[in-house]
Amino acid sequence: FTMSFSRYVEVGRIVLVNYGPESGKLATIIDVVDQNKCLIDGPEDITGVRRQVIPYRRIALTNLTVKIARNARAKTLKKAWADAEIESKWENSAWAKKLAAKSTRANLNDFDRFKVMVARKQKSAIIAKKMKQLA
Repeated sequence: FTMSFSRYVEVGRIVLVNYGPESGKLATIIDVVDQNKCLIDGPEDITGVRRQVIPYRRIALTNLTVKIARNARAKTLKKAWADAEIESKWENSAWAKKLAAKSTRANLNDFDRFKVMVARKQKSAIIAKKMKQLA
């Protein structure tokens, strides 16, 4: 059993922009420009990413794809997104959940961090108590 490579740079591949002003947003590869760059589009009214050429080092490929032709129009792309239910699939993925948790944690204030610390202490106390009973 070998895990073969399955995420290819291809037309219709959903990517996560990981650098620049659109960082953290999803987009779709519409055309491959050359060895280092591709053309992506949001669709803009869903993800807020305008149609643009972007280097591969600024994007991360996801497991999601949509069926579109090369250089698809925004309307076609939007319909493909709706048909493939990309947003709901993304929100249910472990990757998206991890990013959401990370941003939640980053936006905590001092009192929230204190509450988290107290909760962790309580949890570890309960675990220690149970382990003591089992031993």
